[in-house]
Amino acid sequence: MKTSTNTTPAAIAKVLVAVGVIENSQGQIFICRRSAHQHQANKWEFPGGKVESGETIPQALARELAEEVGITVLACEPLMQIEHDYADKHVSLAIRKVIAFSGEPSGLEGQVSRWVAVSELSHYDFPKANGPIIAKLQQAALDESSSDTLDGL
Repeated sequence: MKTSTNTTPAAIAKVLVAVGVIENSQGQIFICRRSAHQHQANKWEFPGGKVESGETIPQALARELAEEVGITVLACEPLMQIEHDYADKHVSLAIRKVIAFSGEPSGLEGQVSRWVAVSELSHYDFPKANGPIIAKLQQAALDESSSDTLDGL
């Protein structure tokens, strides 16, 4: 699914970002808080980073998650693509659900990080571009809950 939230003026920098939605066995999602000196300072985010020249999205995601949160991505799958304009840049977010990893994620760059229930994600201050990710995760959790209820009938 590709979601577009604005149009892009030609002069604005374009950035491709690989984003990882990491889920543990309890169904919680791992999030980190951006530092005060970063774009979208002090907001919560799903870990990831810029795709470098010559990298595929899975390669960039594996590199970024190893550097930022100390895990080795064993498998990931496309979740969604988001295009979003900020005043100073256009971001193209390639979101992948990390379906297998080794290690225990933590904020290796000094960032605050935690595991959060999907239902609690909306209580955290995320950048606007992350809104569709949260909505998709929460809808999937609701759909799964409804399916579990129907299976029990």
